[in-house]
Amino acid sequence: MSGQSITDRIAAAQHSMTGSAISKAVCKATTHEVSGPKKKHLDYLIHCTNEMNVNIPQLADTLFERTANSSWVVVFKALITTHHLMMYGNERFIQYLASRNTLFNLNNFLDKGALQGYDMSTFIRRYSRYLNEKAMSYRLVAVDFTKMKRGIDGVMRTMNTEKLIKTLPIIQNQLDALLDFQANPNELTNGVINSAFMLLFKDSIRLFAAYNEGVINLLEKYFDMKKNQCKDALDIYKKFLYRMTKLSEFLKVAEQVGIDQGDIPDLSQAPSSLLEALEQHLASLEGKKIKELNADTRASTLSSAVSSLSSTGMSFSRMDEKEKQQALEEEQARLQALKVTDFVSLFAFFFFFNHFVYMYDFISPAGFDALGDLLKPTIPTHTAPPPPPPQMAIHPGGKLLANDLDSSLANLVGSECPNMRPKMHWSQPGEKKLTGGQNWQNKTMSTTQWGPAPMAPQPMPVQHAPAPMAFPMTTPQVPVYGMVPPQMGQMGGVPVMAPQPMMYNQPVLRPTNPFAPMPGAQVSYPVFVHSYALNNTFATDELYVENVIKHVNVVCF
Repeated sequence: MSGQSITDRIAAAQHSMTGSAISKAVCKATTHEVSGPKKKHLDYLIHCTNEMNVNIPQLADTLFERTANSSWVVVFKALITTHHLMMYGNERFIQYLASRNTLFNLNNFLDKGALQGYDMSTFIRRYSRYLNEKAMSYRLVAVDFTKMKRGIDGVMRTMNTEKLIKTLPIIQNQLDALLDFQANPNELTNGVINSAFMLLFKDSIRLFAAYNEGVINLLEKYFDMKKNQCKDALDIYKKFLYRMTKLSEFLKVAEQVGIDQGDIPDLSQAPSSLLEALEQHLASLEGKKIKELNADTRASTLSSAVSSLSSTGMSFSRMDEKEKQQALEEEQARLQALKVTDFVSLFAFFFFFNHFVYMYDFISPAGFDALGDLLKPTIPTHTAPPPPPPQMAIHPGGKLLANDLDSSLANLVGSECPNMRPKMHWSQPGEKKLTGGQNWQNKTMSTTQWGPAPMAPQPMPVQHAPAPMAFPMTTPQVPVYGMVPPQMGQMGGVPVMAPQPMMYNQPVLRPTNPFAPMPGAQVSYPVFVHSYALNNTFATDELYVENVIKHVNVVCF
């Protein structure tokens, strides 16, 4: 069995449709693929535990639901994901688990339908018991032993005698559940159980480090304890020595499966003379007549034992420091990659934004050329008409129109923008009607020439289209009634798109709206004028212009 199953893909799709990102991440982390949960899914779930608006009970319940699956792969990966969140997630997660009366009830789990079902089911049962015990430990002491502060001023080193005697057995029970996993190198045969073993290995190091510091504190206080306390402390120390031996066997398995030797601590046991000194002291408190060591010898033995255990504690800290350094390096690499990504994204944004503004200053509806410019209808004559002046256009009333938007509007209708010319009033004699007013009349042309430009009449068309007209690339202008539209025929003297020949057999009527396109021709507006015109239909030419002016004023201010 390898890869995501159809069931995994369907479940992920269902969560995508319902919008449950957490459920989808849990589904992705616990697929039927025989490998450990992917880091990106675990990282996302860890991030979720740190978000205050995330429902932690819902997240935990989603993981519990995955443990009800019949496949050992899904169940095992759900336990691994839960363990990972207990270790690296927000403390709210383990707090919720500790508050539940029951967690994983997998004591009878067995997958009979898979090749490795029987073997892996055994480890699932053991693994679930450890996670239950880990949550129970937190419930009893309200602290995660694997995360508590260590060192000479740590929690276990500064704990008083009474609390210390109650806390150390809780650590023992959790460590017993961990070491009961009992996997040998030949059984660590796939990525799923290997992921679980790695988490158990990290927990064993940190858990025993807290255990070790508690025992050091216990030994330092032993000769000042009462008789009952000494009896409990001696029993705790004997169990500690036994668990140190079991942990040593567990670490040998870790070494054989490829864990770095530098990550495996050296376990240094206290001298056997210390146990003898502890037993003699308890016997003397019970009234037995035995020969007890003198104070100097006892102090020397105790000092040697504490030194050995402290050395073991320091070796435990190596793995923590290495993991912290590795996490720091990963975070720095992530931040560096994020900076590079942001820089590239920012550069791409400004590049394409500027490119868009330069190339698409005009909206290009159907019929415009590749650069969004106007395609002028051609006049089929023997010779092409002379091009208009490059920077100026001529209005029917005789006014010169500048080839930029601001000056053109100022010349036509005036402007109320502070950086334009003084305000000029637009007026037209006669009443306004839907047909354009009493002074308006339809005009016809015998040819397809534009408005009355001051140029000699051109001969009637014969057969050939004129050469493309060229003009310098300047600020686009708004085409108005009677002005000769510019032609984006060339860029730097190099033809871009030749106009298409158009034959007219009938006289052409000018449209009622001076800003509307003529039949067979295309008109381009500045972006804001065009978008405004698309959403507003005007009955008369004058009303159209007035509304355009109002819109320009709004844009200006």
